[in-house]
Amino acid sequence: MAAQGEREIQKSYWIEHSSDLTVEAMMLDSKAAELDKEERPEVLSLLPPFKGKNVLELGAGIGRFTGELAKEAGHVTALDFIKSVIKKNEKINGHYKNIKFVCADVTSPELQFAPESVDLLFSNWLLMYLSDAEVEDLAKRILQWVKVGGYIFFRESCFHQSGDCKRRNNPTHYREPRFYTKVFKECHLNDGNGNSFELSLTGCKCIGAYVRNKKDQNQICWIWQKVISTVDKGFQHFLDNVQYNCSGILRYERVFGEGFVSTGGIETTKDFVSKLELKPGQKVLDVGCGIGGGDFYMAEKYDVEVVGIDLSINMISFAIERAIGRKCAVEFEVADCTKKTYPDNTFDVMYSRDTILHIQDKPSLFRTFFKWLKPGGKVLISDYCKRSGPPSPEFAEYIKQRGYDLHDVEAYGQMLRDAGFHDVTAEDRTDQFLKVLQKELDAVEKDKDSFIGDFSEEDYFDIVNGWKAKLKRSSGGEQRWGLFFAQKK
Repeated sequence: MAAQGEREIQKSYWIEHSSDLTVEAMMLDSKAAELDKEERPEVLSLLPPFKGKNVLELGAGIGRFTGELAKEAGHVTALDFIKSVIKKNEKINGHYKNIKFVCADVTSPELQFAPESVDLLFSNWLLMYLSDAEVEDLAKRILQWVKVGGYIFFRESCFHQSGDCKRRNNPTHYREPRFYTKVFKECHLNDGNGNSFELSLTGCKCIGAYVRNKKDQNQICWIWQKVISTVDKGFQHFLDNVQYNCSGILRYERVFGEGFVSTGGIETTKDFVSKLELKPGQKVLDVGCGIGGGDFYMAEKYDVEVVGIDLSINMISFAIERAIGRKCAVEFEVADCTKKTYPDNTFDVMYSRDTILHIQDKPSLFRTFFKWLKPGGKVLISDYCKRSGPPSPEFAEYIKQRGYDLHDVEAYGQMLRDAGFHDVTAEDRTDQFLKVLQKELDAVEKDKDSFIGDFSEEDYFDIVNGWKAKLKRSSGGEQRWGLFFAQKK
């Protein structure tokens, strides 16, 4: 009965707000027409290829996306639970002969599609109008409908509303993004023949149009792919389940300072960013942005636009949560910098802190950075390095265990030169690294009881022993810390 009551409330809400069937009514925003021009192409650009494919659009509304999907898809099923709305969609997009218009409620058990019949499931603002239990149930059904290798795209308002439309009541569920991530990540399907299927997250990001126009990071989209459960989830899985699980991130933040998971926190950030001479309106790409502290600092102090990408889902989840309410032009995305694409000459600055040590093919990455930078653009990188020559067996084992790719400072700088950069400076900052490490270690040891109270004794000794090991390797000359600055002519 409770679920039925919820559906009636949602239906009444949308009957009220779809009385004039305009884009403004659908987006619940007086500036919807302007936003739509920027936001719709962005959303479409995020979709995996669907030319000639079977697309199921849930919560299709009056068809803002239906017609766009029909231009490429082999067939589109557009579904909405308000009859007048789906009729308006049909009136607008009925000339496309590859669309089937359906009036139905996604929560109805009677609504079924054939197993493995959908190549792309698309929904824009739907799950936030369902209860938690309804979201969980729909996720399971969607997993059945989508083909192995097929994709699911959904976009939701999180934390709070964005539109300025006045509402007498608002039954929308403005959830934290991690709710959706958890529900879909934990969704599994067994087909009765011994095969198991699940969803692999291939993308998660803020909608940039809302960041740019409203300085609002609450519009989040996810892209999932249906995979066989035995598929190797690789490095991202390691990051989120081992090195950067949620507790691990928070304990790193405790050491580095609020918003940071890189050496020296705000102090080294201020030091290094000052070298960039940032100007208002410039666009910065932060590769390995962590939980966003450096990005917020750059955006708020220098009035620049920052795009932060990180392979860790957990990192980006924290970053998005920390962004809410800050009203700065920072957008975040789960992305692999070795696979991500941007148009040439997009950014004024490339920035990366202690991240590229994870990348095996640095020369290729630096050539990509060079292409993404505008003429006159700058790159600033801090990273773990090693001394020249072969490492000791102990350090070699550490590098292997972490999966790092380390070079000496001069060789690192030469890779930037070889990629086309000019005015390359490659500084050995190990002395600074040692001072920062010691300061951080002293603070943790002084705060021992509180640290253990907030985390655990095991966490405390993991940090203390880890920092002591870094101090030993670095003071002995094995581990180095490099700072690299370069420009594109």
